[in-house]
Amino acid sequence: MAEDRRIRKTRRALRDALVELVLERGFTALSVEDITQRADVARATFYSHFRDKDELFARVTRDLLDELDERLRPAVARSAVGFTGEPVLLMLGHAREERDLYRIVLRGEGDGKPLRMFTEACARVAAEEFRGRSERNAVEPRIDAGLLARVWVGEQVAVLQWWVEQEAVPMPAEEVVRMLLDLALRGRYWATGFDLPA
Repeated sequence: MAEDRRIRKTRRALRDALVELVLERGFTALSVEDITQRADVARATFYSHFRDKDELFARVTRDLLDELDERLRPAVARSAVGFTGEPVLLMLGHAREERDLYRIVLRGEGDGKPLRMFTEACARVAAEEFRGRSERNAVEPRIDAGLLARVWVGEQVAVLQWWVEQEAVPMPAEEVVRMLLDLALRGRYWATGFDLPA
């Protein structure tokens, strides 16, 4: 138990050091030594957990995705049809809590690998959910679930990036969610001010 606590503490220190240093210098300029010095962790300890800084960043990104999934799953499961806005609201809240980590992932630091991990994982979960909703509600999708998921995730990633890069919240999360719901339910044509053709 004490060892688990020590491991968690070490990994948290390395995670925090990575995030701080990437924001200060960018990922490419960092060395393992920079990270271990900032975290006050021995290099040998670092290498007992991670092969290199890329593996550390990948682990930090996986942990972020696991936390996000844990928050979103219950909200997604509460609606058979979806489009409640609750998962997006929860995601924005999580992004604000973990703002600096989201910033470095969504900026594409680490040669874009963490960003690809993030978008691929979100697209996979979204596609599964879209397929499941279609089956549960006995409807035939008009657009391939994989493509639809990528469009949806692309919008979410763009909004998240905009959201976390602002020092002050650009608009209330509830307002963002309302607009995204309107967009999802009514479409871009309507959103730009045009009436749907008769």
